[in-house]
Amino acid sequence: MATSYKGECFCGAVRIEATGAPEVMGYCHCRSCRSWSGGPVNAFSLWKPDAVRVTAGAENIATFKKTDMSHRQYCKKCGGHLMTNHPPLGMVDVFAATLPTLKFSPAVHVNYAETVLPMRDGLPKQKDFPKEFGGSGETVPE
Repeated sequence: MATSYKGECFCGAVRIEATGAPEVMGYCHCRSCRSWSGGPVNAFSLWKPDAVRVTAGAENIATFKKTDMSHRQYCKKCGGHLMTNHPPLGMVDVFAATLPTLKFSPAVHVNYAETVLPMRDGLPKQKDFPKEFGGSGETVPE
């Protein structure tokens, strides 16, 4: 039986569950993620869409779509961030903090060329995205 991880928005009106293991976990340094998260870096966990489901409060979910790349979902009641659908990637980013029992094990930094918080952790630093996700695949030094 696959492991499942439960999470919820800030007020608890929306509950989600992710099953199995994320495809990858890491940090995004792009300006959009920084602005959306309100922090200098965003911790992500990317899942296949069928691994993530809303278990309660779907009627309380709103979506903000600045670009076709990222459909950011949040709770209409409290504004708590939940996840971001990335249709071009075929993935859903469930913010690492949304799943408190998921052991966050980052493997990569993306959009590191835009960083405002350099991190020296030995992980690969992608200039933008890996080639598999439509990026250049270029890495940059720590």
